[in-house]
Amino acid sequence: MNQHRLLNVDALRGFALLGILAVNIWAFADPFFGLGINNPRYAGALDLAVRCVEALLFETKFYLLFSFLFGYSFTLQMAAAERAGAAFRPRMLRRACGLLVLGVLHGCFLFYGDILHLYGLLSFVLVLWTASVRAAVRAALALVLLSALLLAGIGAVMLLVPEGMAPDAKPALAKLLAYHGDWRATRAFTTGEFPSTVALLLLAQGPSALAMFLLGRAAGSVQLFAHVDAFRHLLPRVLMVGLPVGLAGAALYAAASKYDPGGAMIMFGTALSFLTAPFLTAAYVAGLLMLFDGRFGARLVAALAPMGKIALTNYLMQSVILALLFTGYGLRLCDKLAPATVMALVFVIYFAQMALSAWWLKRHTYGPAEWLLRALTNGSVARRANVNQKRASTD
Repeated sequence: MNQHRLLNVDALRGFALLGILAVNIWAFADPFFGLGINNPRYAGALDLAVRCVEALLFETKFYLLFSFLFGYSFTLQMAAAERAGAAFRPRMLRRACGLLVLGVLHGCFLFYGDILHLYGLLSFVLVLWTASVRAAVRAALALVLLSALLLAGIGAVMLLVPEGMAPDAKPALAKLLAYHGDWRATRAFTTGEFPSTVALLLLAQGPSALAMFLLGRAAGSVQLFAHVDAFRHLLPRVLMVGLPVGLAGAALYAAASKYDPGGAMIMFGTALSFLTAPFLTAAYVAGLLMLFDGRFGARLVAALAPMGKIALTNYLMQSVILALLFTGYGLRLCDKLAPATVMALVFVIYFAQMALSAWWLKRHTYGPAEWLLRALTNGSVARRANVNQKRASTD
C-alpha cells in the first residue's frame, strides 16, 4: 500500500460509486424520476419491487457515504499540501473552483443532477473551517436535524394545502421529447434544467452533504481509517445498530416514495430518512471494513480500490455512458427499458468500470479527470507520471 494513501478509503469510495450509479441511472431511464409521480409504465409487481429495493438500499444513502469520504479525503489533501510545502488554503480554493467548473460543465452538457458543483461550493466551508473536531460533529448533527425538521415542515404545509402542491406531468413529457430527439434537443433540455436543479440540490442535499463533509473531516483529523484496529471490536455493534435503524427509516421512505410520491408522506418519509440514513451508511462502512478483514478481504479491496482512486473520472464516465444509452446523444432508451433491465445495466456498467479502472491504473498514475483537477489544484499543468513513480498527492 502506498504510504500516502489508505486503500480501504479508496475501496469504500469505489463501493459508493455503485450506489451513486444505481440512483443516477433513473434520472436518465425514467422521465418521471424526481417529479413526485410514479411512472405509469412501471405497474407490474416486478417493476414495483425493483423500484422499492432501489429506494430502500440506495436513495439518500450513498451520497452521504460519498460526502463523508470527500470530507475525510480533505484531510489527506491537507497533508499533501504540507508535504509539498504549499500554502494550504490557496491550493484548496483552487481545487474547490476546479470542482465547481467541472460540475457546471457536467451539469449543463451531460447530467443536470450533477453533484460536483455542490461539492465545489461546500468545499469553501471546509477550507474556512477552523473549529475543533467536537465542534464539527456538533455542527453536523445540527445540520441533519435541521434538514429533517425543514422537510417535515414542508410535509405539514402540504397536508394543509394539498391542492396547491400537486405534481405536474408536463416536465416528464418534455424530458421524453428531448431524450428521444437529437443531441441538440438533449443538450438544450439538460442545460435548461441545470439551474433549477442547482437550487434544489443546495436546499435538499446541501445540509446533509455538508454534515457528512464535517464528519468526514473530523474522522480524518483523528486518522480514523489509519487506525482501524483500534476500533475493530466496535464494528459488529455499529452493524447491529445501524442496519435495523437505517433499514426501518429506509423502508418507510421507500413505501412513501411508491404510494405517495408527490404528497406529504414522502416529505415525512424523506425527513425520517435524513435522520436514519446515516445509520445505514455507517452500517455499510462497518460491514465493508469487516469484509476487508475477512478471508477474501484483500481481493475485495484490490477490486474496489482502483475505482475509488479515480472516482472523479468514473463518476463523469457514468454520465457519459448513461447519456449515450438513454438520451439523444446515443440510443434514446429513456422510458423504453423495464426497471429490472435498468438495474441489470447498473451492474454491467459498474463491473465494466471496475475492470477498466484496474487496467488504466496499471498504465497511468491518475485518471484523466483527476489529472486535470490536480493540475488546477497545484496551479500548474502536471505531467502524467509513470506508475512506477512515487505518488506525491492523495487526489
